[in-house]
Amino acid sequence: QDAIDRKEKRSESFKTAVHGLETGTPALKTEELGRRAPQWVRDNLVTMCMRCKEPFNAIMRRRHHCRACGYVVCARCSVYKAELQYDGNRLNRVCQECYVFLTGHVALEDREGKPKGILEKGAAEVSGRSLLCSSLQLLDKNGTGGTRGWFVIPQDEPLVLYIYAAPQDVRAHASIPLLGYQVRDLSQGDSRHLFQLAQSGQVYTFAADTEELKQRWMRAMARSAAGITHPEEGEDADS
Repeated sequence: QDAIDRKEKRSESFKTAVHGLETGTPALKTEELGRRAPQWVRDNLVTMCMRCKEPFNAIMRRRHHCRACGYVVCARCSVYKAELQYDGNRLNRVCQECYVFLTGHVALEDREGKPKGILEKGAAEVSGRSLLCSSLQLLDKNGTGGTRGWFVIPQDEPLVLYIYAAPQDVRAHASIPLLGYQVRDLSQGDSRHLFQLAQSGQVYTFAADTEELKQRWMRAMARSAAGITHPEEGEDADS
């Protein structure tokens, strides 16, 4: 019972959906698991298993959906089967957390027993309590290419920028401590909304989708770089 309670408490998805994320997949309430078919998290919203955090690839780690909660999980994390009431009590593939909750059995492996590291906080978890979060593009050194990702400044860690590949990933790919950085506006004639973080030869160049979004990120980063940890007056968390 302690294991079940611990699993249920850790799994935020069993209770509420994160307000503002562009997922269209509200989480089921705990009492609805197995009784109502979930809305599946879309494959293109995640780049890694939402349970074990291992990256997906086309050959060795395919995407599967838990039939109870709708999460995208890898094959190893969906080897469990449980009877689902909405499917006539037939056995269905479920993730480890749903298996523990629905059956009362202790799973063979508890991968959540260790504390979360700095990069192991889920994007949905931190975006729901953020000073600012949105999609941005981090450009490479020559400025001609780059990687689009989901960027978050959490309320409880307002001096750190977390970088996720997708808005529902359960582990950040990188983080940047913002304290002491300078924020630069890069005016471009090609309609790209560019700005930079710079400190001691280390430079990060970002591209926002709109000028308004760029200005919001520049203000938020400048405040964090100056060590200001409280939200700007009248400014709500953005997604």
